[in-house]
Amino acid sequence: MSTRILPLELIDKAIGSKIWILMRGETEIVGTLRGFDDYVNLVLDDAVEYSPDARNPGEICKTELESEILLNGNHVTVLIPGSGPEDSLAASS
Repeated sequence: MSTRILPLELIDKAIGSKIWILMRGETEIVGTLRGFDDYVNLVLDDAVEYSPDARNPGEICKTELESEILLNGNHVTVLIPGSGPEDSLAASS
């Protein structure tokens, strides 16, 4: 019989490490996970936001967020430990 792991337990294991977050829409955020709550609201340090440039199709806007940030869990679609694969917006900027 395999051991069951709850989703919040998996997120808890990622505290203190880099995490790649896909948000609703086409925004991606990479940062260090500092904490979270039961609603998957996330606290990140050293975060960088990647999103498509509305003025220049095909270009990626990279925004370094210089302070600790809080992400609303309602807008988070996927959490992945690490900084993302080669075909992500984060890797292509």
